[in-house]
Amino acid sequence: MSDPLRLGIAGLGTVGIGVVKIVQQHAALIAARAGRSIEITAVSARSRDKDRGADISGYAWEDDPVALARRADVDIVVELMGGSDGPAKAVTEAALSAGKDVVCANKALLAHHGQALAERAESNGRALRFEAAVAGGIPCVKALTEGLAGNAVARVMGVMNGTCNYILTRMEEAGLSYETVFAEADQLGFLEADPALDVGGIDAGHKLALLAAIAFGTRVDFEGVELEGIDRVSIDDIRHAGDMGYRIKLLGVAQMTGRGLEQRMAPCLVPKKSPLGQLPGATNMVVLEGDAVGQIVLRGAGAGEGPTASAVMADVIDIARGLRIPAFGRPAASLDTAVPARARAPLAYYLRMTLQDRPGALAKVAAALGEAGVSIDRMRQYDHKENFAPVLIVTHKTTRDAIEAAIDNFTATGVVVGEPVALAIQQV
Repeated sequence: MSDPLRLGIAGLGTVGIGVVKIVQQHAALIAARAGRSIEITAVSARSRDKDRGADISGYAWEDDPVALARRADVDIVVELMGGSDGPAKAVTEAALSAGKDVVCANKALLAHHGQALAERAESNGRALRFEAAVAGGIPCVKALTEGLAGNAVARVMGVMNGTCNYILTRMEEAGLSYETVFAEADQLGFLEADPALDVGGIDAGHKLALLAAIAFGTRVDFEGVELEGIDRVSIDDIRHAGDMGYRIKLLGVAQMTGRGLEQRMAPCLVPKKSPLGQLPGATNMVVLEGDAVGQIVLRGAGAGEGPTASAVMADVIDIARGLRIPAFGRPAASLDTAVPARARAPLAYYLRMTLQDRPGALAKVAAALGEAGVSIDRMRQYDHKENFAPVLIVTHKTTRDAIEAAIDNFTATGVVVGEPVALAIQQV
C-alpha cells in the first residue's frame, strides 16, 4: 500500500471536528476505499485548549494556519475556517503555492476568489476541491463535474440554505410570524453571526454562483447573482400560497440564455406536490437538468457536522485515489467570462399589497397593472381593517420587468400603502 496521505486541518469548528471523527472512526474503511491510509498530522484553530469533543492531542498544533499549510508533513490542507478573505484566503493561497492539494468547505471564499484560486491550483499542479461548500452532504459538485459531464446543462435550481427553509417551513406548520421564527432560529444557533448571510440570500447565492460556473463553463460571477431575501415574507403570504396549492421557498435558479447567464436567488411559490414543495425543515435540494439525462433531483442534509464532513472526506478520498480534475470541471483558463442577464422567462406572479379603503382603489391598481402590460388572473380582498384593505392578486404569465414597472405605477395611484410583495410562481 502507498504511503499515508497526510491532512492538515485549518479550523476545528463543527465541520473540522466532524472530519477528525470520521478519520478516527473509519480509518480502515477509508484506507480500503482510498487505496492508502489517510491520517491527520497537524491542526490549527483559534483556541488550543477548547474542549471539542474529540481527541486532537496526537496531532501537531499550529497557531498560524499559514504555517500549517507549509509543513513538510502535510499533503492536503483542509480549509474549514470560513470567510471570503483574511486567514482563509491566506492559508489556501499558501497551501497551493507550497504544492499542497486543498479541500475547502468555504463557499464565500470560492464565490469571490474561485477563479484566481483555481488558476493557482492548476499552475502548481494541485487539486482544489470544494464539494462541502455547496449543499452540505449532497454530492452536487461531483454530479456536475463528473456524473453529468456528457450533458449540456439547461438549468440549475434548488433550495440551498437550510436556515431559510427551516424558517419558512416552521412558519407554515406553526402559524407563526417571520419575526417569531427568526428569533427561534437564532436561539437554536441556526443563523450565521451575520444573519443577512442566511435570510438575505447571500449564503445561498454563493452556492448558486459556484454551481452555475461548473454547469455553464463560466468564471464564478457572484456579483451577477440577483439576490432577494425572505425577510418580507409574512405568515399571510404563507397561508395564501397554501390556499392556492403552493409553498414558498428561497429558490435559486441559474440558466444560460442568448442574452447571457441568469442567476437569481429569491423567494418563490412552488407547487406543494413538487419535490421542492415537499422539502421539509433544514433540508436542501438541488435540481439539475441536462439535455441527455433530463432532470436529476438531489436531496439531503445541507449543513451540520456529519453531512459536511462527509463531503470533505469524499474530496480527500478522491485525491487519495489519484483523481484530479479542474476545480470547475474544465481548465480555469478556458472558462468564459459570464455576461450577466436579468431573468426574463414569463412567469405568473403573486402580489400582495395594502390599499386605502376608498372608492375606485381596486380600479386604479388594475389600471396600473394594465399600463405595464400585466393581466390579472385572480384578485381578492381579505381581512379588511378600518381604513385599509389588504389585496391579493395573481397575474397571468408576465415578465419581472413588467411586474416592476407595475409596482412603480402603483405609486402614482395614491391608494397603495407601503411596498407591495411580489413573488414569482415557479412550475418545477
